[in-house]
This record gives sequence, structure tokens and C-alpha cells, in this order.
Amino acid sequence: MNFEHYEPGDFYDELFIAKNQPRPEVIPLIERINSLPPDEILQRQEVAQQALFKLGATFNVYSDNQGTERIFPFDVIPRIVSAQEWQVLEAGLKQRIYALNSFIADIYDAQKIVKDGVIPADLIATSKGLLKPCIGLKPPGGIWCHITGTDLVRDKDGQWYVLEDNLRCPSGISYVLENRRVMKSAFPKVFETMGIKPVDDYPSHLLDTLLNLAPESLPNPTVVVLTPGTYNSAYFEHSFLAQQMGVELVEGRDLVVADGYLQMRTTKGLKRVDVVYRRIDDDFIDPLSFRRDSTLGVPGLMDVYRSGKVAIANALGTGVADDKVIYAYVPEMIRYYLQEDPILQNVPTYLCWREKDLSHVLSNLETLVVKAANESGGYGMLVGTQSTLEQRQEFAEKIKANPRNYIAQPTICLSRVPTIVDREFTGCHVDLRPYILYGKDIYVHPGGLTRVALKKGSLVVNSSQGGGSKDTWVLC
Repeated sequence: MNFEHYEPGDFYDELFIAKNQPRPEVIPLIERINSLPPDEILQRQEVAQQALFKLGATFNVYSDNQGTERIFPFDVIPRIVSAQEWQVLEAGLKQRIYALNSFIADIYDAQKIVKDGVIPADLIATSKGLLKPCIGLKPPGGIWCHITGTDLVRDKDGQWYVLEDNLRCPSGISYVLENRRVMKSAFPKVFETMGIKPVDDYPSHLLDTLLNLAPESLPNPTVVVLTPGTYNSAYFEHSFLAQQMGVELVEGRDLVVADGYLQMRTTKGLKRVDVVYRRIDDDFIDPLSFRRDSTLGVPGLMDVYRSGKVAIANALGTGVADDKVIYAYVPEMIRYYLQEDPILQNVPTYLCWREKDLSHVLSNLETLVVKAANESGGYGMLVGTQSTLEQRQEFAEKIKANPRNYIAQPTICLSRVPTIVDREFTGCHVDLRPYILYGKDIYVHPGGLTRVALKKGSLVVNSSQGGGSKDTWVLC
């Protein structure tokens, strides 16, 4: 099994310029795979998948009635990003995160960007991610979005676009680290010959980011990872990161507010907690301030947070910038707060609350991708090119009932990477989620999670919708 018969097709292929013509930077990998004995690559694929199974790299699907836990599918053919290309992506992501952080800080304070007419006031007021209890908050160092996963796509011409920003509880970094571990075993000689940026230092960078939130007067601050529990879709990641950082993994029932501080129950009594890396959505984190039916959070946590006696990452309220309608204004945020042009462009976006855009969207549903403003994981979405007339009619009614809640974008011909499907190499569509940490400085972890649509022709890469992952190699 080799690439002799692989057809890149009429898409941007991440590894090939044309049939039997690999991109210069990936030639060592292609030559290595082509030199392997027949079926050797299939054996390495199986070994890699089994290794991930033994490592416990799983995720949960809430709607799956055949069992909640699944192994995250993995494909052994990596995605490769050149050093020059990565420099541009890194600069663009740093610029974007700085602007988004400035926006969140502004929205919970003076709202200058609204008063200056850059973003309509009504869009902010009606955003489900806007949390009124967070108005006036001053998080440590003025940093709100400490950990971000920004989804990037590349179109038919090789142009990069930002698809969306994830600033609440972005997941997936554990798969990046585990994928790399198994890939080093699958292609040891290639790693020796190609200069590939390492990824295994992410936990130390994350811990530094979290410790940066604690007051300097504390000699040994206590950091915890707060998880909703074992049934959460990303529980594997929560436990993995806590173990890698050497900190406690806790649930809401392990914490209590006492003597004005957040404290952790231990066998030796209560212990003060100084920094919380929360993997719980805002609405569930404190039943006294948000959802009163929540059993996942800690009663009174918001009061401790507002008093500055505990730090939380990401800060509560960052969901206002996760709103897909607000996403459309990020280029304007960059110009407003930084006085710079965006390095990375958004996907062109129609806002259904605008009458002209609404008319266009309703008339062209068969060619557009429509998304609900606050859904994720591939839910609340219509891919027009792969939809039925009945689905489009149903979605049209939803849009007309609540135009503010929907955006639409042209269908991007996502780039592809050779992928093993039915014992042969097939071009499958991919996106890329780099992870950005905002501590003393903004750090962009090299590479990120390449998600791949394992169903032939599918554009949906989410794991909950049948997608898998690949290792991402950023060259030095």
C-alpha cells in the first residue's frame, strides 16, 4: 500500500501538489511510507489505534444509546505545516486572542466598542453568553481567555480562514499529546530526519499560565482542575491534564466555600484553593448565581471569585465572545482595539438578523452552511449541500422564528489529507484547532488538533459526528 494511485482531487491537498508529486517539505514522509512492505502501514495504523485504546483516549457521546464511551478514531498519516506558514498562523492567532480578550474586558466594563457603534448594542444584550453577574469583574492581570482553541480551515486555494473561536472550555489538547506519543513509535526514523516541533511541553505551559493567576504573595498556590465528572464527554482530558500537571482533579462536591475562601475537602481537612481550571460551563458553576438546579458547581463560588480570593480559568463570562454572531465582528475588534488589519480572515458570514442577509440565506440554503449562534460539536447546523428539501424547510422556519440566533457561510471546500479508508489512501477533509495560552505572554502551542471527516465526502469533522484526528507536524 503506497501513494502511487492516490488522487489529490480538485481540492487543496496538504501533502500533495498533484498526483505522485508531494510537497517538498513532506517528501521524507512520503518516501518512507512508499518504501514500507505491503500492508505495513495498515499494521502501524492498527498498532497506533490500539495504543490509544490502552492509553484510554476516549470521549463520551450523550446521545449514543449503544454506550456512552468511544475510542477517538485516529489516522496514522499526519498533517504537516511548514515553518513559514506556521509563523503567519502564530502571529494571526496572537493578534486575534489579544483583541478578543480586549473585547471581553470592554463588554463587562465600559462597553466602548458598543458606544462607538462598532457592534450593535442589541447583539450584546441578547447574547446568551453575556453574564450579568460578571459585569464589573476584574480578573487577575485583566486576562479573561486564558485557554483558547481556535478552529482554522483552509480553502480550495490554500487560503487559511478562522472558522470559530472557543473561549469557554475548549477541548482536544489531550488527543494532540497522545497522538504524538503513538506517532513517534509509528514513524521513529521520520522523526529522526525531519525537524518537527515538539508538543509534549503543553502541560508545563498550561500550569505556568494557571500559576500566573495566583497572587505573588502566595509561595505555593493550590491549583485544581474542576470537572463535571466521569460522564462528561471530555473527562479523559480532564483527568489527563490534571495528572500531567500534578494537580488535583476535583468535582463540585469536593469543594466548599468556607471562611470566605474556596476550599477543597481532603483527608486532613479543608485546604484552600487558589486557582481553578474549570471544565464546567458558566451556567453550572454556581447554583446561587446561575442555574439553581445545578449539582455540578459550588454554591457561593461566584462571591469568592468576585472578591478576588480565587482565580478561574477561563474567566466566567467569556462565552459572550463564543457567540457565532459576535464572531463576525472579530476583524472589527482587531481594527478597533489594536489599530491593525487582521492577519487571519474570517469565513465570509451572513448575519440573519439583517434583513438583506436573511433574504439571501433563505433563498440559498442549498449552498450555505447555517449555524446556531451558541451550539457546538456539529449540532444546530445545516450543511446545505448535503441536506434534503425537508431539512432545509425545517431550518428555514427556525431561522425566521429567531433570526438573531443564526449565521450562514458559504460552503468552504476544506483542504484534504490522505487518510486510510477501506484499506486505501483517500483524501479526507480536515480542519485545525491550535491551542493558545494567555499568561504573562500569549503562547501558541505548535500544531494543534487536526480533526478529519472519516466519512467519504463529509465536511463535518466533529468527533460526535463521526470524525477522527491526525497528528499535526509543524516543521522547524
